Amino acid sequence: MRDKKPLGLQLFECVRSSPISFRSCQAVVLVLTFLSYASYHATRKTTSIVKSVLDPKTNLGLLHWPSHLYLQNLKGTENNMTLSSGWAPFNAEDGTALLGEIDLAFLGVYAIGMFFAGHLGDRVDLRILLTIGMIGTGLFTAAFGAGYWFDIHNFYYFLGMQMMAGLFQSSGWPSVVAVVGSWFGKSKRGLIMGIWNAHTSVGNISGSLIAAAMLKYGWCWSFAVPGIMIALVGLTVFLLLPVGPDVIGIQEDLHLKDSEKADMDTPLLERRSEGKDKAVGFIEAWRIPGVAPFALCLFFCKLVAYTFLYWLPFYISHTAIGGQYLSDSSAGVLSTLFDVGGVVGGILAGHISDHLDARALTAASFTFCTIPALFFYRIYGSISLTWNIALMFVTGMLVNGPYALITTAVSADLGTHSSLNGNSRALATVTAIIDGTGSIGAAVGPLLTGYISSRSWSAVFTMLMASALVAGLLLTRLVVAEVAAKMEARRTPDHAHAAASDLPVSSMGEP
Repeated sequence: MRDKKPLGLQLFECVRSSPISFRSCQAVVLVLTFLSYASYHATRKTTSIVKSVLDPKTNLGLLHWPSHLYLQNLKGTENNMTLSSGWAPFNAEDGTALLGEIDLAFLGVYAIGMFFAGHLGDRVDLRILLTIGMIGTGLFTAAFGAGYWFDIHNFYYFLGMQMMAGLFQSSGWPSVVAVVGSWFGKSKRGLIMGIWNAHTSVGNISGSLIAAAMLKYGWCWSFAVPGIMIALVGLTVFLLLPVGPDVIGIQEDLHLKDSEKADMDTPLLERRSEGKDKAVGFIEAWRIPGVAPFALCLFFCKLVAYTFLYWLPFYISHTAIGGQYLSDSSAGVLSTLFDVGGVVGGILAGHISDHLDARALTAASFTFCTIPALFFYRIYGSISLTWNIALMFVTGMLVNGPYALITTAVSADLGTHSSLNGNSRALATVTAIIDGTGSIGAAVGPLLTGYISSRSWSAVFTMLMASALVAGLLLTRLVVAEVAAKMEARRTPDHAHAAASDLPVSSMGEP
């Protein structure tokens, strides 16, 4: 059998002497998938917090934008920093570049593994795949920290641990999106998934706080504790997560009204006959209208988002804010405000895209607005702590808005595209293609930052602004199509509802 009822649910039903309801299963799915991916991001965030401990050198850069743009004179404070000795080999002259290579190793393997995980996810029990991914991630995350206990200073050891962690993490996103897609209908998909996608920022925030709090006991604990946590959540997933209504024999909740069933309980795709429900091939999924432009757009969106994910605490701790430098722990805590903004951005982008029935227009608008936000954060973020907090929040909101929208609602839209003729075995593959392509950008951004930041942080921000511009331009054709469809719908009111219901799918055209 492809999927089996979890042992924990079997025990629960045995104790209750009655089957679990549809709504209860939906609640279990939401909570467990939320905790699952939050724990993935908690382990992923750890490296960015520990960077400044592994490589404590001042890295302000020399090639800034014109000096008259700065309202603070940083020269007097640079020599007041108290630096620790760091951890070999990352405390050498090329330590920043080595940390960039560590990020590349993780994200590169993660991106490649994503394509295979999505292909596999449409063919095996997602609960087992997710469990293995989470326990494996926890094991190799903790093993990275074990380098402290065993006094390991071999770069290739840390490189190997990150590569293995990236491989196991690649199973997470296709699995959780496919599971949620099996349980929840299309109504208000952008808003619902925008709220649910807060797990990314919640994971980043919790990972930052845990890693920062553990630094005083040794940086090893900043890896070990999140590793143990994700392994425990993985065991809970194995015991309780139902991957779809058919797994536990639930078709509908008889206590719900017919209107509620139609709106809330209709899965993203109806189950079809076995012959028609074959998993979609990799090349076939790429050919689905809209997959390629959104995947390429996400490449640049994640390049920006993951540069902040991996380097923001480091940047904060090595930049004078109000004339003073923050400690590594304080910088890690402050960086969480970027993710708080990300939560708001994801929900806002989802709500707006639902209201406008225009995913591409919403995503493009956010990416274009990211450009001035990045500029102002770089120039004015050092004025004071208040300015830094406000600008970081706005930047996080604009950076993560389109990222969250594309990886959730857009992926679900494309994974249920009309060209699939009702096939329910494409969602994990499409999700993996889009997020896998984006993850290549997520690998490139931190790597380039590792090299560029040693010369100029202003050059890093220029790179990020250029990436946001390209991300928005890649959606130009889809935006034009959406706007044209809206204008056509207004001219022909009788077809307005049909046009709206087809967006954004209708705006993507047929190949």
